[in-house]
Amino acid sequence: MEGDSNENLLQPENHATKEENFKSKLWIETKKMWVVAAPGIFTRFSTFGINVISQAFVGQIAATDLAAYALVFTLLTRFANGLLLGLASGTETLYGQAYGAKQYRMLGIYLQRSWLILIVITTLLLPIYIFATPILKALGQDATIAEEAGRIAIWFIPVIYSFIVSFSCQMFLQSQSKNLIISYLAALSLSIHVFLCWLLTVKYDYGVNGVMISTILAYWIPNIGQLVFVMCGGCKDTWTGFTTLALTDLWPVIKLSLSSGAMLCLELWYNAILVLLTGNLKNAEVEIDALSICLNINGWEMMISIGFLAAASVRVSNELGKGDSKAAKFSILNIVLTSFGIGFVLFVFFLFFRERLAYIFTKDPNVAAEVAHLSPLLAFSMLMNSVQPVLSGETTSRYRRLKGEDVCTAVKRRFSCTPSKLS
Repeated sequence: MEGDSNENLLQPENHATKEENFKSKLWIETKKMWVVAAPGIFTRFSTFGINVISQAFVGQIAATDLAAYALVFTLLTRFANGLLLGLASGTETLYGQAYGAKQYRMLGIYLQRSWLILIVITTLLLPIYIFATPILKALGQDATIAEEAGRIAIWFIPVIYSFIVSFSCQMFLQSQSKNLIISYLAALSLSIHVFLCWLLTVKYDYGVNGVMISTILAYWIPNIGQLVFVMCGGCKDTWTGFTTLALTDLWPVIKLSLSSGAMLCLELWYNAILVLLTGNLKNAEVEIDALSICLNINGWEMMISIGFLAAASVRVSNELGKGDSKAAKFSILNIVLTSFGIGFVLFVFFLFFRERLAYIFTKDPNVAAEVAHLSPLLAFSMLMNSVQPVLSGETTSRYRRLKGEDVCTAVKRRFSCTPSKLS
């Protein structure tokens, strides 16, 4: 009886201890998550904000220019963005696993291999931009809009090359939790972009050309800052200079990048397909303008999800690199629930604010009315987007673990490096 009494007295204490341990574990994991997610979300917001600001200034010039810009950005550039971001996300997993396994020098090799792959793919995309006008006409787009889109597309060539440095360096730094430099550079770039757009379009009336000059500078300023930070002492352990190892064993990296790209690209490409189909409607100018505004709003929310995607990739791969699968599972559950909660709040918000949001981008009441009609679908899409990208980041991070392979062994085997080179 005395033993039973002691056991009963201990049970509430054990339960309380478990609850305290869970709360402590949750708090620690949440802090680790936001260390990666918060700067990632802010950076993505700033980067996407460049396009939104550009589109807002173009929209004040002419409806035709707005439709042409929307076609190039939403159809062509989102196609390129989805492909390159997907390919870069594959190496993000390698950064995180190697960092968790304390194979620091391999991160610099991964970064250089990522550059090689992304440069080749981006160069292969050039004909799409060079021959944008005939391609859009062949797809049934309005001839006037297609002609203007062809001129704007040439301006976007430096933009797609900026994705090479932007995506790879951001993921390289995020895996090491060196995110603040990315955020500072993104904020600086966005501020400069707003000022230059006003200066070149409102003050000096350079029109669409002025907007595109500012856009190119806004994309490349953070890239230059990140390269200087990485190569000039900001990452002493993980960047040891250029090496010929980056030129070898590229096929395993390509396979992993393609598997990651397939999951993320489709999420961004279906938006481009919607714009393409909209261009074949009777009132193409209004329909394209309205849909592009909805997709831009949806894109803002998507940047939150991509920030959590980065957190999922880094946290899960770091824990797998340490060999702790239970911690990895706890991390992804916490990240998915947090992202879904934010998505649900935005879902409710955009159900109630419909037509009002459109006037940020256009003065045309017909476009604003069409945006209001599309808002319920927009809100539902935002809710779904709060979960899918995060899960794709987690799936990529577990790519090797699902095969039952130790991460350290995988890192060494995947790149055919000896232990001495990795230590």
